[in-house]
Amino acid sequence: MNTGGADTWRAIAAATGPADRPAAEEGVRLAYRTAGLAEPERIVWVGSPRAAVEAVEKLEGAGRSVRDEVRTAPWAEERRALHAELGGAGWAAHWERTGARLWDTTRLLTERIRTGVVEALTVVPADEADVRLVLLDAVLGQHDAPWLAAFEGRGERLAGLAQVAGSAGWWWPYERVAVVCERPTDLHRDEAGRLDRSDGPALAFPDGFALHAWRGMPVPGEFLAGLSALTPERIRAEENAELRRVMLEHYGYERYLTESDATPVHRDDSGILWRIPLPRDEDVVMVEVVNSTPEPDGTRRTYWLRVPPTTRTATEGVAWTFGLEAEEYAPLRQT
Repeated sequence: MNTGGADTWRAIAAATGPADRPAAEEGVRLAYRTAGLAEPERIVWVGSPRAAVEAVEKLEGAGRSVRDEVRTAPWAEERRALHAELGGAGWAAHWERTGARLWDTTRLLTERIRTGVVEALTVVPADEADVRLVLLDAVLGQHDAPWLAAFEGRGERLAGLAQVAGSAGWWWPYERVAVVCERPTDLHRDEAGRLDRSDGPALAFPDGFALHAWRGMPVPGEFLAGLSALTPERIRAEENAELRRVMLEHYGYERYLTESDATPVHRDDSGILWRIPLPRDEDVVMVEVVNSTPEPDGTRRTYWLRVPPTTRTATEGVAWTFGLEAEEYAPLRQT
């Protein structure tokens, strides 16, 4: 199961494009055999986790879920063995070098997929519990990368799981049938690892299931389509405060201030304080500062700093960005 370390597993977690179906199916069968189970009679392929839940709900004669035998038990055994070998401190250090490097971004992605599936398949409130129950039976395939990175090279108990993870997306193991998902076709994230795209789905699967997001915040697809035609009036008219913040970030605070004919509320040696009143939301307050170091061509760049809405002066706002009070920042600035 040695596949090259945490960097390789990071690439697996973010992989897009068609699954390697023969390799994935071989991995599924190996995972069953390793768990002491008969191989599944059928392997059903679907285009996304949403389609998988729909397929599972329609399965007949699949038998009970064998996720515990295929995934939970061997992982628990492997973790217990590694913890006994390394000790508590050694295990913590090992996790920090391996799985921890992938954990946060992969966890955020899987949680967003689960939420998206629940939202897509919940027609009436009673549907939600049924969808969540099916999602509990999933093995996360490529998104099990953090744990598989930590257990890399530890023998054959997890070899089947690792092979599926390197070849496909999520999968559902039942006694006689396994349902396996394709990987996404598109994945777009920002520098913090959050789903992020302004001109289309941030995550998309080949069957059309898709999630839209701006810097990690879920947004409707039609909302993103309208960002190119924004105006200050449209931004002010948006009643959803979170969507309005997305609009402001996309439009640009400086541009919004300029085109709104805004006036400054305070000036001092640190810069200019601007305030943008927004209906049904807290004010957006910005400090305009000019870089003291000139550019190679002699010009000086202007920066806009978002500060708390309670800020009263430009110096107080700039001081806040350094974690200081205005009185503490002023002497340092003079020095």
